[in-house]
Amino acid sequence: MSNISKDVPLSEITLRRYERPYNLERRELIRKLCLSVGLLQPGDSRDVIVDIFQTLLDANETLTSEEIITATIKARENAKTTLLGITPSNVRRQLKRLKNLFLIEKLASGYRITEQEDMKKIFEERIENFYLKSIVERVREYFEALK
Repeated sequence: MSNISKDVPLSEITLRRYERPYNLERRELIRKLCLSVGLLQPGDSRDVIVDIFQTLLDANETLTSEEIITATIKARENAKTTLLGITPSNVRRQLKRLKNLFLIEKLASGYRITEQEDMKKIFEERIENFYLKSIVERVREYFEALK
């Protein structure tokens, strides 16, 4: 039996640049945001994360996972999209992905947008200045180590 080394990143982020976000319907705007930060892959038809994120963005309160599932089903029906990916296990996985990117937080009573902050502020403070900065600094260390 051979030992296979597996390089597991401590953290990672995918960033993509799309056209400017003008004249987009709300669901499409959230979809492009999810694509831009790697929560959704280009061409992926399984976009339940868009509706989960929109549900949390539109809520003015903390939601349980059951409430998120119910609201996500309604959102997908309104958008006339398939109900694929609405299983409790998949919804929990998508919530974890949103949480790992600091967009939402889990409280004892459920999930909500992180500190009920503005999305721009969350991006600047948590993703750009903290998460992305720490990744760039570590990559820089690798480049410097090549001296």
